[in-house]
Order: sequence, then structure tokens, then C-alpha cells
Amino acid sequence: MSYQWVFFLMASYFLLLFFIAHLTTKNTTSSSFFNADNQSPWYLVAFGMIGTTLSGVTFISVPGMVGIDYPAGEGKFAMSYLQMVFGYMIGYFAILTILMPLYYKLDSVSIYSFLEKRFGITSYKTGSFFFLLSRSLQAASKLYVVALVLQSFIFDELNISFFWTVLFTIILIWLYTFKGGLKTVVWTDTLQTTFMLLAAGVTVYMLSVDLGEKGVFEGDWWNKRTDLTQIFFFGEDGRNFYRQLFNGALLAFVMTGLDQDMMQKNLSCRNLKEAQKNMFWFSIVLFFVNILFLGLGAMLYLYAEQYDITVIGDKLYPLIAKEHIGILGASVFVLGIVAASYSSADSALTALTTAFCIDFLGYGRKGSESDDKKLSRKTVHIGFSVLLFLLVLAFKALNNKSAIDLVLKLASYTYGPLLGMFALGIISKINVKDKRVPLVVVAAPALSYVLEQNSVAWFDYRFSYEILVVNALLTMIGMVLIREEK
Repeated sequence: MSYQWVFFLMASYFLLLFFIAHLTTKNTTSSSFFNADNQSPWYLVAFGMIGTTLSGVTFISVPGMVGIDYPAGEGKFAMSYLQMVFGYMIGYFAILTILMPLYYKLDSVSIYSFLEKRFGITSYKTGSFFFLLSRSLQAASKLYVVALVLQSFIFDELNISFFWTVLFTIILIWLYTFKGGLKTVVWTDTLQTTFMLLAAGVTVYMLSVDLGEKGVFEGDWWNKRTDLTQIFFFGEDGRNFYRQLFNGALLAFVMTGLDQDMMQKNLSCRNLKEAQKNMFWFSIVLFFVNILFLGLGAMLYLYAEQYDITVIGDKLYPLIAKEHIGILGASVFVLGIVAASYSSADSALTALTTAFCIDFLGYGRKGSESDDKKLSRKTVHIGFSVLLFLLVLAFKALNNKSAIDLVLKLASYTYGPLLGMFALGIISKINVKDKRVPLVVVAAPALSYVLEQNSVAWFDYRFSYEILVVNALLTMIGMVLIREEK
């Protein structure tokens, strides 16, 4: 597939995005950027959130993980990731029943206003800061994945450096989100999710035909190749079912329920009932979508074995799409990876702008100076675009082999303090010395890191993503220690 054809595909795709952006920015108000005027149809939000949750990292890394050897040579990951997805379902149910009623009762664009109500203004801003930190790192790691693919498919052929590839990517996102914000993102995410699922489905079909199989879960290979298809693991390692189930529930709860990006979409629904309906159907569809991507991963490794392809991990799907399954397979892959990555990045950029404007600049806040006297929302939008650009370049320098593992590991540290603060606020009535909260939420991740690095030597136990719980517990303990006596 020529780079000219890839360029044509991307140009056509973005023209469609710009057309949607044009339609959705008609009759917009200043609040439309932040809350879509609270008129988002729940079914569009639910479907679009699939793309935001999965992103380009899932599109490439989840299939790539299937055939990677687990650390210490204890077998392959296979489809053990589905154990975490079962945990996600538990986490989403907790969000639906616990957090959503709380957020709608607050009647605020920012979910972190809960922390102000419970503990004070410093806790509120600290919680929002940790969201800004976490979402910036996640968005950058996901953009890094798509930038690598674009580099391979187009810009290497033109002798254009990775620097310019990233800059081109960021500019495109900024162009179609800077005006409409969330009102645009809700609709563009729906389009992008469609392209992502279409790409995965077409690729699975093409691989099945080539391998002589009737489908992903049909044929003798499914039962014979347990090294690729095994789901449940009960050994004493990081693939253990109960451990993965617990980790999945926690990660879903914090990465969705305590995340301004994801909750901002839910809060744009017309009412609580529609938002809960959105979360329920989103979780059901997401479960089957993950099965599709794991099945795709197994098919990719079967194909690689048949044609003596030795590449594994995040590089496998792009390589097979580019060089082995023809123009149609390569075309849908390009559209899929671009759609998956941009659906996550555009909403992240919008959420980062929203959180900073509302939580730190006081947009729409009673008693603060008028919005037209504050730092321009468009200036903030540009500022976060520049930040994402620099972070993507930093991820390129680190060159992590598995992007999804990196994203989840980052979440364990950056969302830990948020989980601790929200948990203490919900389950207790204690007050704290608000101005000391930043010291606690900085110390907790630092202590968690020391514990993780020495856990094998000290306890003969290797922490995985459950370090998030340790992080949250340390935050809660620290806040109890700085409680304010009545």
C-alpha cells in the first residue's frame, strides 16, 4: 500500500470529522464546550465511550499481548486479559450505583467539586491536579502508539521525522475540537468507534479465510492452542484470576468513575436515569468488544506462525496489516488505528481544558471574576496541546514495549490518591486540615513506589496493578492523621 493511498484515506477521514465538527458547533454557547448543553443522547455517549476507553493502545496492545511470554517464562499471557475485563464489569456497576447519583446531586461540570464539599478548596484542586497529571500521561502514551503507526505507514516514506508526525497529529486534533468541545466529541467519538470495530472485524474475517478457519471461535485450533486461547489462570503469578478480577474492578472504578474525561460525557446526558442506562449498555458492549480484540490477537499469532513472522507484541498487528493482508486489510487498519487513537485523544484534550478552566480558573464559579477576564479557554486548549506534544516525544525516548501495560501502571500511581480521597469522603464524615492534603497525596505514591520496588525482598510478593490499593490506603491513612478535631 503506497503512502499516497494512506494519505488519501486520512485526508478523507479528517474531512468527515471536520464536517461533523462544523455541524455540531452551530448555535453553540460557552457552556457547550464543557457539558454539551446537557443534551447528549445516552446511546451515542455509550457507543462513543467504547472508542475512548479502548483507544489505539487497546487496538494494538491487547491483540499483541496474547502471544507474549509472561515474565519469568511462566507461559503466555494468552487471553488472561479477559479476567481483568470481568473485573471491569464490577467496577462499572459500582460507578453506576455509587458515583453517578453522587455526581448528579452535585450538579457540577467538575466531579472534583465533591472533594471541595467534603474537605475544602485545596483538596478539590489537588484532586483535579492528579486528574490532569494522569490523563495527560495516558493521552500522550496513546497518541505515541498512533504516531508510531503513522510514521511507519506514511512519514518514513517521505523522510519526515517523528517530531513532525507528532506535531501533525496534535494539530489535527486541536482543529476539530477547539470550538465545539464536548458537543463535537460526543458525535465524533461515535464515528471513530464505528471505524475501529469495523477494522477489527474485517481483519478477523480476512485472517480466518486465509487460515482456513470459519471464525474466531470456531475450528479445532481453539481447543488445541490453549497457549493462545486460555482465559482463566489460577497460578501464583500476575495472571491469577482473583488478582486480575480485583485489579480490573479497581482500575475501571478509578479510570472511569474518578476521571473527568469519562464522567464529563456521562454528565452531559439529560438526567441520571439516562446516564445510568448509558453506563450499563456501555459495559455490556465493551465486554464483547474486548473478546473480539483478544480473538484477533490469537488469529494474528496463528498467522505469524504460518508465515514465519517473528515479530511479537505491539508491532505484530501493524506489520501484518501493512505487508501481508492486502490493500483492504491495510486500509481498514489505518482507519481503525487512527479512529481508535483520536477518539481517546480528542476527548482527553477537551477534558483537560475543562478541568483546568473550571477547577483552577474558576469558569462559571460564583464570586470569581467574569469568564471574559480570565485566561482564554482557547489559550488553555493550545497549552494542553503543546503539553501532549512534548509528552509524546518523551514516550518515544522511553520506547516502552507494551503500551497498555505502561498506561495501567501509570494509572496505579496517579489514580491512587484520587481513590483514597474519594473513598474517605464517601465512607466517613471526618474533616481534615485541608492545606496539608497535598503533602499526603505526594507522599502516598512515593511510599507505594518504594514498597513495590522492594516487595519481593521484603515479603516475597510482586505487586502488579494492585499497588493502586496500597496507594489509596496510604492516602486515606495520611488524611486520617491530618484530621481536624472538632
